[in-house]
Amino acid sequence: MSERLRVKKTYKLYVGGKFPRSESGRSYPVSSPDGTELANAALASRKDARDAVAAARKAQRPWAGQTAYLRGQILYRAAEMLEGRAGQFAEELADATGADPHDALGTVEAAIDRLVHYAGWTDKYTSVLGGANPVAGPYFNHTTPEPLGVVAVIAPQDDPLLGLVEAIAPAIATGNTVVVLASEAKPLPALSFGEVLATSDLPGGVVNLLSGKAAEVAPHLASHADVNGLDLTGADPELAASLEAAAAETLKVVRRPGKSGKALDLLRQWTEYKTVWHPAGMAAGAGGAY
Repeated sequence: MSERLRVKKTYKLYVGGKFPRSESGRSYPVSSPDGTELANAALASRKDARDAVAAARKAQRPWAGQTAYLRGQILYRAAEMLEGRAGQFAEELADATGADPHDALGTVEAAIDRLVHYAGWTDKYTSVLGGANPVAGPYFNHTTPEPLGVVAVIAPQDDPLLGLVEAIAPAIATGNTVVVLASEAKPLPALSFGEVLATSDLPGGVVNLLSGKAAEVAPHLASHADVNGLDLTGADPELAASLEAAAAETLKVVRRPGKSGKALDLLRQWTEYKTVWHPAGMAAGAGGAY
């Protein structure tokens, strides 16, 4: 274990751009694979999950209304801030997962690369996923992707930084906001990532990070009527099945564990499509949408 972690820290949640404790006042110890206690993390409750969804919903429309260029700039800034703290994150990953320090640094560098990659997609994915539709009539017809809304993410359990970034980045690149339940046993890199986001010009509420027990918190996210999408990547098969059933009650888009992780697939996952028609030769605003 690194000397830096001798003084035990209690990591807080990241909700609405702030770092609150759990409203329940609970926390739990986080240990390395060899059993060494590293720190404490807030144990999120149902109320914390509801607060996080409310913050995400409040931030979603303004975030989607930002220009694609600005969203890309903010993602790129997050990559810069993560790169500036790469050594710290490599140590945290090595402590949390037992990985070799060199391998842990490689994982941090891969997470930085993912942020830069999705920063580049923000002003391009609409051209790839949308387009003009051929019609037999004197009017134009165009389909454009739009953000789904609020996405809840059960983060990967054994990939606490790279897996987290790969879940968050495509969702927010397309104008969604997210509520993320971090790895239950390895939450510290995710909670530290909240500090990166807080210093990256990302508006409060766009990303909200919770730590705690998936079996306790995830069902409230899956059944919440104000959540539009659910990423089950980090849920075990039994929990994933129950969460998907709960999500069906409110017609959520669900990403099942094991689905393709290609960039375009993930961008497409968290979008819905608007098709607009416009009579040829008529003034703007005279058309319609469906």
